[in-house]
Amino acid sequence: MRDGFSYRREQMVSALRQSGIQDHRVLSAMAEIPRHYFVPPEWRHQAYSEDVSIHIGEGQTISQPRVVAAMTEAAALTAEARVLEVGTGSGYQAAVLSRLVQFVFSVERIASLAREAKGRLDALGIENVSIKVMDGTLGWRAQAPYQAILVTAGAPSVPEPLLDQLAEGGRLVVPIGERRQQVLTVVERRGDRVRRSELQGACFVPLIGRHGWEESSE
Repeated sequence: MRDGFSYRREQMVSALRQSGIQDHRVLSAMAEIPRHYFVPPEWRHQAYSEDVSIHIGEGQTISQPRVVAAMTEAAALTAEARVLEVGTGSGYQAAVLSRLVQFVFSVERIASLAREAKGRLDALGIENVSIKVMDGTLGWRAQAPYQAILVTAGAPSVPEPLLDQLAEGGRLVVPIGERRQQVLTVVERRGDRVRRSELQGACFVPLIGRHGWEESSE
C-alpha cells in the first residue's frame, strides 16, 4: 500500500530486519499494513518509530513495532492457521495477522475500542478478522482450537482457558510477570505437556479478567 507514510514504513521494516526479525512473511505484512491508520492523528508522526508504544485511549496502548514483530514471529504462523488474539486494542496486531493466516479471532473487553478497531479493519477491506467483546482471559472457546494465541497484555500467569484452547503443537505468546513489567513467554503444547521459553523483557498494560489481574487494583 503506497501512501504518504510509505517511506517511513520501509524504514521501520529495515530497522526490524536489522534488529533480528528474520521471518520475511512477518516483515512483508508489516510493510503492507499502514500503522499510522491505527494511532490517534496527533501521534501519527511517531507511528513508525521502532521503540515507541502509543496511547490509544481507555488506558490502552498500541505496542512498539519491534514487539509486534517479535510476538508474531514467535508464533510461527502458517497460512492455514486459526489464531486467537487477546486484546484487540487499535486493531493493528489483528491487521498484521490477517495477512499471515486464514482466520483471526480477536477479543477485547472495552467495547469502544472493539468498535473502532472493526471500523479500521473494515475500511482497509480486511475480511478474515472477527472481533468479540468479552473477557479475553476466557478466550473464545467456540472457535477453538487455535494454532496460535497472542496475548497483548501482561498476565500474572498463563490463563488456563487459553492453554486449553491451544491446538496440539500450537504456540501461546504471552507477557508474564508483574503488572508493569513482564517477560515475553512462548508456551508450546506437546500432548499433555507444555514447553516454555522466554524471549525478552516487556512492559504491557495489565491483562484484566477472571484469569488475569483485577481491574479494581489498577
